Amino acid sequence: MNRNLRPASLVIIVLAALLSSCHRAQAPVVKRYAFTGTIEALDPSSQSAIINGDDIPGFMSAMAMSYKIKDAAEFKQLAPGDKISADVVVVQAKPGNDDAAPDYWLEKVRVTVHAKEPPAKPSGALHLPTPGEQVPDFAFTNQDGKRVSLSQYKGKTLLLTFIYTRCPFPDYCPRVSHEFAAVYHQLDHDAASNKIHLLSVSFDPAHDSPKILREYAFSLAGTKDPALFHGWEFATARSADLTRLAAFFAFAYKEDGGTITHSLSTTVIGPDGKIITWRHDSNWHAADLLTDAAGA
Repeated sequence: MNRNLRPASLVIIVLAALLSSCHRAQAPVVKRYAFTGTIEALDPSSQSAIINGDDIPGFMSAMAMSYKIKDAAEFKQLAPGDKISADVVVVQAKPGNDDAAPDYWLEKVRVTVHAKEPPAKPSGALHLPTPGEQVPDFAFTNQDGKRVSLSQYKGKTLLLTFIYTRCPFPDYCPRVSHEFAAVYHQLDHDAASNKIHLLSVSFDPAHDSPKILREYAFSLAGTKDPALFHGWEFATARSADLTRLAAFFAFAYKEDGGTITHSLSTTVIGPDGKIITWRHDSNWHAADLLTDAAGA
């Protein structure tokens, strides 16, 4: 009797080991990097800070962007102008799960040099888009080579995000564009579709010509029907306008060997041209933007 039970027991043990191994293989990858930088602005509502960060070898070039700070006590000690050190914790999406958003935040935040006289609004700080704030009438060139401006979308809820078509980072432009495509397809046959418009703006005018934007748009939407652009346009900003545009929508970008290192910025703008919500990461889904738009 014991001899008959042993093979079955062995099978159960092997299966348990395999399942355990598969489970470990699918666990998210967590990485930590040493970080230093200067606080530019603080956002208590999201417990995040715009930080002008130094170069992080193996992760990203020096640039200003928004970081969440998990520990409330660490956040409360900060002031604009402070120099800090911290650990950047990066949690990558599980392999094979395209819907899982990456996440990152700061831990072990320590002020290394206190600002002598923190100004009310630090010089050179990135502006944080605020709900209720009127959006300037920025102008762009769309996928048809026509000039468009934000004022022409008044009367509709505008979902605006920033991308560039060559972006190689799957958790940045491709992910944001994937979620915009999901919004578009949900609105495609919806009675509310004529009340919501999507606009993807490229900050790579040297490469993203109207022709390239059209091809990129068709590949994202899975169609070559020009009717796509009635609800979702793709445009590029002029080089001369990029600094002012980036400052208002709080996104940072820096060319680095043919690749543009950048932060994220997605804004829901109401029919009155005022901001409803602003998101500085990719930790959102199509449903979140639709919920924001529903409150317009």
